[in-house]
Amino acid sequence: MYETVPGLVGLIRRQHRVVTRAQLAALDVGRDEVACHLRALRWRELSPTVVVTHRGPLTCEAQRWAAVLGSPARSVIGAWTALEVHGITGWYRESVHLVVPRGAEPDRHRWLTVHESRRLRDDHVVEAAGLPVHTVARAAVDAAAWQRSWRTASGLMAAVVQQRSATTDDLFTMLDEVGRVRHRKVMRLALADVVGGADSLAEIDLARLCRAAGLPEPTRQAVRRDARGRRRFLDVEWLLAGGRRFVVEVDGVGHMERDRWYDDLLRDAEIGADARTVRIRLPAMAARYEPGRVVAIVRRHLVA
Repeated sequence: MYETVPGLVGLIRRQHRVVTRAQLAALDVGRDEVACHLRALRWRELSPTVVVTHRGPLTCEAQRWAAVLGSPARSVIGAWTALEVHGITGWYRESVHLVVPRGAEPDRHRWLTVHESRRLRDDHVVEAAGLPVHTVARAAVDAAAWQRSWRTASGLMAAVVQQRSATTDDLFTMLDEVGRVRHRKVMRLALADVVGGADSLAEIDLARLCRAAGLPEPTRQAVRRDARGRRRFLDVEWLLAGGRRFVVEVDGVGHMERDRWYDDLLRDAEIGADARTVRIRLPAMAARYEPGRVVAIVRRHLVA
């Protein structure tokens, strides 16, 4: 049947066998013919406007097409699904995420998550495999903003840059363009961390917290020798009574990279061999985002 209708085979293949009744009508496949296929259980109806030309489960690609075809104009694949389309790994979400204009009424499915937005812009959209998809920067900012956890938002910003899917400039610009969104501050801090400035900023913040809490200030960037005699720079340390040392390593999100993590673990083992040194690691943003918790940790170790 498909071969006898010019253009139908290409349409079905391109859209992973998901089509609209309007598209079929444009190819002279009438309502009666569609109804015949549905009654014969060759096709199935997803909504009053969208049908699938088979009876099996939908693939991920087919779900994306069904989401877009069953939604109003300007709707776009976004957030986690757009990141997956762009090749971002490690952040998979099972649901298809669709961004629609505020007040729109798209088709609803159990596998579909719909986000309404007043900030839809054509320059934030690219075409991927025939579908409208948000750019990496827009998708990352949206996905981060729609999460409850600021830690997830921070990690996602780092991952997008580390996987070379967007630059920090791309993401800073996008944050400016979308305006006030949830976790905006922590996203900017994470990006500052990625470009290399956050470790030193966190050290300054840590010293400031100690002063405000009445704790002794640390020595910054002290130099030590590891087990192989190499010079190692520690982020901050305190010299305590009896020659003891308390060392705090301030880890930026760059430490999450696989090779960096490997080196850090070996460095921990080498420097930590000194029985007179107590050494802990803190995330770079903690001094700015959870200062009370950091002060309590530092105080407990200094008192001990």
